[in-house]
Amino acid sequence: MTAPLLEIVDVSKVYAGLRALDGVSLRADKGAVTSVIGPNGAGKTTLFNCITGAVAPSAGAIRFRDRDIAGLSAQRISRLGVARTFQNLALFGGLTILENLMVGAYGQGRTGLLQGAVLSPQARREQREAEATALRMLAFVGLEGAADRVPGELPYGGQKRAEFGRALMQGGELLLLDEPMAGMSRAEKSEMSELILRVRNEHGLTVLIVEHDIPVVMSLSDRIVVLDFGRKIADGPPQSVRNDPVVIAAYLGQD
Repeated sequence: MTAPLLEIVDVSKVYAGLRALDGVSLRADKGAVTSVIGPNGAGKTTLFNCITGAVAPSAGAIRFRDRDIAGLSAQRISRLGVARTFQNLALFGGLTILENLMVGAYGQGRTGLLQGAVLSPQARREQREAEATALRMLAFVGLEGAADRVPGELPYGGQKRAEFGRALMQGGELLLLDEPMAGMSRAEKSEMSELILRVRNEHGLTVLIVEHDIPVVMSLSDRIVVLDFGRKIADGPPQSVRNDPVVIAAYLGQD
């Protein structure tokens, strides 16, 4: 078996005596779509926050490309190749959609604050490259006509696709999607599902998803991990998870 792109080993997170994660282990194999499901409060977003450096785990290891990144800053983890979207939209309302996507490229730039402030030749070159890449990305996510619009002028599904495109602009190998289908119509969910599969199939990205829409999860995932009260209760291919009596009792229900 090849080494996973991401491996989480016995990760725990404690907040003032509350154990949000309790010895969770999982792996995300390169080029696969892995989904994390579970009831509200199961620890899914806490797990994402530990992976991306928003919070540090209380115990355990988080290995990305065989390097332990647990406790590193969010900026350093992003530069190593980990990108994410958020459960609630985090677009900049005062920027155009094109500018929002360009923000995703700045973390990979080489110019510093001073060069950027005076628009040195290198800073101008990076800006032109970021704009060209952002325009291509808008076409990829189906927003080629929205470059000069602000987020509030797009429907909710369009804003979700813009945030998805901004995460892709970071050029990472691992993409974390926190409830990408939340609040979407059936048609918007179908469009987002197609985008996720295109990213995996055409660009070889590894995708880790937190999502409540079980039919979407079952159709997209190569592997599913189930959390309940901060503990992992199941881990495997969709069909085995669907039929697991422990998962049915805790989360899926008899139907």
